[in-house]
Amino acid sequence: MKLDVNVCNNVKSIRTRLGMSQQDLANIAGVTRQAISSVESGQCSPSIAISLRLAKALGCQVEELFWLEENLPEVEAVLTKSVPSGQQMPVSLARVGGQLIAYPLVGNDAFRIEMIPVDGSAVTMVRQSSLASFPKEELPFPVRDRVFAGVGYPKGKAQIQASTNKVQIQLFDDLSKIHNTVVIAGCTPVISFLAKATERWHPQLRVHYHYANSITALRSLCRGHVHIAGMHLYDPQTGEYNVPFVREALIDKGKGAVLITLGVWEEGLLVRPGNPMGIKTVTDLVKLKATIVNREPGSACHMLLKCKLEEEGIPLHIVKGFDQIVHNHQSVALSVASGIADAGVSTASVAATFGLGFISLHQARYDLVILKEYLEESPVKQFFSILGHRLVQSQIEVLGGYDISNIGVVVANI
Repeated sequence: MKLDVNVCNNVKSIRTRLGMSQQDLANIAGVTRQAISSVESGQCSPSIAISLRLAKALGCQVEELFWLEENLPEVEAVLTKSVPSGQQMPVSLARVGGQLIAYPLVGNDAFRIEMIPVDGSAVTMVRQSSLASFPKEELPFPVRDRVFAGVGYPKGKAQIQASTNKVQIQLFDDLSKIHNTVVIAGCTPVISFLAKATERWHPQLRVHYHYANSITALRSLCRGHVHIAGMHLYDPQTGEYNVPFVREALIDKGKGAVLITLGVWEEGLLVRPGNPMGIKTVTDLVKLKATIVNREPGSACHMLLKCKLEEEGIPLHIVKGFDQIVHNHQSVALSVASGIADAGVSTASVAATFGLGFISLHQARYDLVILKEYLEESPVKQFFSILGHRLVQSQIEVLGGYDISNIGVVVANI
């Protein structure tokens, strides 16, 4: 065996996935453990005979184990977040609306429960996005003043991030897998469960779930970064869920969308088991000097808490912890369960999962919003097909806190 810096290999990852030690593989392939170590570390390239033995021992093709670095294909994609010029970064990829979208796998975005597999490596090649101030009417997500007030955005100007980065991607996986990917942004933990269920029934399909609050998810849909946006926003002026926000977002886009219901869930205050402070309403948060955690502006939970406090005439600044922000339902529950906070707004299903007390404040309909142009795409159709499976519905019901009697129903056509 000799060194060849252009030869890459996947021996270690396949070996460890099969639960084999280096010695196990060496015994089966008829080579020394030291030879296996040298191959995996890239210190040397195996002969044709040894490559064939390794492939047979690992139950795969030689091409899955070894490849030439310069043979990795390259494609152009749109990057969803800006990165320093010339910096390589791992990305996941999907085709949305006829173009490839690259999602940087950096920080929390690189993890679900397990680390997310990398589809390729990106280097910016055109120009960087920049943060710029735009008048409210020039935002790519047009909304009325009342919507800005509801989610905590300033009424005059707001900072947005442009999404015109073009990047060159060196692919690590088959492009057909990337084309067979559906991308969903939303905040309900049920989406991650649906993603797993869909991939079980459709093994060739990949579902990428990006955690995002309702406003952020809708904005991603409008920018062409995702196929589906999950939302549970309530408009108190019209008494409607989600529809006014979607209509406003698409008014200048020349696009249509449908809203498909996932379910109705209870939103309210999570409190410690047994509710030792005796919290019953939002007014008790002040009377009992309770410490809360809040969700970020743009989230439905933030809007709900703000609305309920304003209905009671309670100034936001006197609620202890109102500015203490966490960014998902699980973090709200963990803050309460660990004693960091006395209460926080989330859902009944999250409360049940963490064994916490729950005070209902509101019922909200959770809808999946999809642009009409994506409805006939195979990955999207496969995802929505599993909503009718009784096994899926039963598992959602077991979580508690969801009324899924209308799951899969088209509730609006915009």
